[in-house]
Amino acid sequence: MTMTQKQFLKLLALAGLSGLLIGCTSVPTSGPSVAAVEDYQSKVNAISVLDLNADIAASAHARRESSSFADSFGSESATIGYVARSGDVLEVSIWEAPPATLFATGTESRTGIGGARSQSLPEQIVASDGTINIPFAGQILAAGRTTKQIEGEILRRLSAKANQPQVLVRILRNNTSTVTVVGEVRNSARMPLTPGKERLLDALAAGGGSSAPVNKTSIQLTRGDQVRSMSLDAVIRDPRQNIALQPGDIVTALTLSQSFTVLGAANRNEEINFEASGISLAQALGRVGGLQDNRSDARGVFIFRFENQEVLGNLAQSAYRTPDGKIPVIYRVDMKNPSTFFVAQRFPLQDKDVLYIANANGTELQKFLNLVLSGLYPIFNIYNLTQ
Repeated sequence: MTMTQKQFLKLLALAGLSGLLIGCTSVPTSGPSVAAVEDYQSKVNAISVLDLNADIAASAHARRESSSFADSFGSESATIGYVARSGDVLEVSIWEAPPATLFATGTESRTGIGGARSQSLPEQIVASDGTINIPFAGQILAAGRTTKQIEGEILRRLSAKANQPQVLVRILRNNTSTVTVVGEVRNSARMPLTPGKERLLDALAAGGGSSAPVNKTSIQLTRGDQVRSMSLDAVIRDPRQNIALQPGDIVTALTLSQSFTVLGAANRNEEINFEASGISLAQALGRVGGLQDNRSDARGVFIFRFENQEVLGNLAQSAYRTPDGKIPVIYRVDMKNPSTFFVAQRFPLQDKDVLYIANANGTELQKFLNLVLSGLYPIFNIYNLTQ
């Protein structure tokens, strides 16, 4: 029995339809659906999917604020007054009332009011053990003391030997109480500190200022084993962050290249650079043109991030850790909830975040139907031609 032409075409149409149905699982897409992301959490225990809410946003915002200079180092220097240190050069002058017995002679001896004699001693370099040597007074501990304290110690030692002595100590060269200014400044500098308590912006000015725009410059302050960074713009806007410096501080100006990547059903898929002062989720969505109305799932906005455990607390745990101690987490954002827009204004994006917007389920169905119809049209045309 031979197959008629009509039967052959029907068989061809059924075969084509079957092939399209079998291939429905390979419909083109820009990434996982909302269900796929949620299902992934149950399969991979190392990654948590968290709904972004006001508490998480507040925790992330507070952590960024806690890294400020004022909170980390205090708004004022812990050093009380200006103290001498090993390596500093001091000038010591001693006055003695007449009849002067100890400091009456010498090339540096001078006669003052009422016949009082003064003696300027040779420059005194504070030794490695922190002392200086004064005639008739012996070794005096200078390191860690203010000039007033050094004067008082010398005076105490001489009071029983000299006639109504008076002492004046002056720091001639400050070789140790300095701040180093490096990085993206016009001139790296080593700035000496004075009793005036120089501040962070004073150090930046000593280096000639930042060589990059203010909104792209970050200031890093290293004090001992503490390292904190803030945007220069934030330091300028908040006077509390312009903290008093301490000896040994290192001020580094950095030009940061921070960015996040947006993928999926957004109006723009690309890497977006942002300022050193940071960017919120709301601002990030605005910069990429928002969500595509015709294909995005407003309940399926995700932020993929390696997060600090202290931000999450007990909300998420993971056995996986990056070398710097962070854990992988996915924040889920429901943009159909009006309150989310307030949360998005406070939630900061971080460098290297991935912002992904999933396709709506209807979009995948539409793609599948288009694929089926595009495959059936040629078969229908052939069938119509044979009639």
